[in-house]
Amino acid sequence: MDIKAKIEKIFPAQQITSSFKKREFVVEFAENPQYPEYVKFECIQDKCDILDNFSAGQEVTISFNLKGRKWTDPKNGEDKYFNTLQAWRISAETSAAPAAQGGTPPPPSANDEPDWLSEDSDDLPF
Repeated sequence: MDIKAKIEKIFPAQQITSSFKKREFVVEFAENPQYPEYVKFECIQDKCDILDNFSAGQEVTISFNLKGRKWTDPKNGEDKYFNTLQAWRISAETSAAPAAQGGTPPPPSANDEPDWLSEDSDDLPF
């Protein structure tokens, strides 16, 4: 899954166990700009470092997996459910750059005649 959003906050990496680390970040997701949503994602293991290239306020596209798990409380046997948004790629949004010269030809002016109207042409268009 992918979304476009603006980075709100990036937290430091956390070493959860000797072999597992994670890093969380929050984005402002404004699908409806009147009611923005603040959504927390996490990066795990070697993906924690991808956040080093970004900062708060930056517009990004986030590729992520929706993860869910079930946990049963051993004290009372009650089931609990948890969701995680696990980011695996983040790329900066670039603003639309002006077209490079030579890319698209300019529109014809009002004085330009089509080729078939020139006197040198023997072909009639009808």
